[in-house]
Amino acid sequence: MQITISHTTTYRFEQPVIFGLQQLRMTPLDDVGQTVKDWAIDITGGQHETGFLDHHRNQVQLMSLSRDVTEVTLTCRGTVETSNTNGVTGRHLGAAPLWLFAKQTDRTKAGPSVRRLARQVEGDTELDRMHNLMALVAEAVSYTPGKSQADWSAEDAVIEGHGVCQDHAHVFIACARDLGIPARYVSGYLMMDDRTDQEAMHAWAEAHIEGLGWVGFDVSNAMCPDERYVRVATGLDYSDAAPVIGTRIGGETESLAVQIQVAQQQ
Repeated sequence: MQITISHTTTYRFEQPVIFGLQQLRMTPLDDVGQTVKDWAIDITGGQHETGFLDHHRNQVQLMSLSRDVTEVTLTCRGTVETSNTNGVTGRHLGAAPLWLFAKQTDRTKAGPSVRRLARQVEGDTELDRMHNLMALVAEAVSYTPGKSQADWSAEDAVIEGHGVCQDHAHVFIACARDLGIPARYVSGYLMMDDRTDQEAMHAWAEAHIEGLGWVGFDVSNAMCPDERYVRVATGLDYSDAAPVIGTRIGGETESLAVQIQVAQQQ
């Protein structure tokens, strides 16, 4: 399948920016089940400084903000050819060791509510247990846009009983790690069947299964990723895979607008 993606992010500031550096994790790479045919990032209000692969094997672009700018626009666009691997992306690659993905983070720390959920997981094999975990998380945390907070931890989402794809991924990861299975966060794009325009990137989780390697689980859609998914970045949690992170001086009172179109190329 050929998937075309256009992703525009616009930042507006009431006060001019004096200095700013941003890391962009918005570039997909060739991987199991996906081949990047073309990809470009256009920057207005700043300039590209350098690029590198981080320890999670994410493509990172370092961008500086222009002095006195009050509006910055990032536009990513390209085409990715995908195939269905039933969520299996295979062996572990990158500088980060596999044992690191058993480590808890502030967002994926297993509190009492997460541990109770993890103890409900059943199955004869690791793969069976992860499929059962995906269903349990979906039941415990309903998909409810607009009511969660961006800084929620997995424990917060389970206690509140609702969240979005980011929360589903964090809860799945926290439970998997509590069960002794390495897990990681994935950010990317999902081609929807009923619409082209979207308001945000998608997120899901991957668990490392003995004999298979990394396998994806999308709690929000109750399935393993297929040819409609494009992987962009991975990490221990959202903070490692966020599309834009950085620092700046000035630029107070920020507003953000995002426009995303994901469609099958005809």
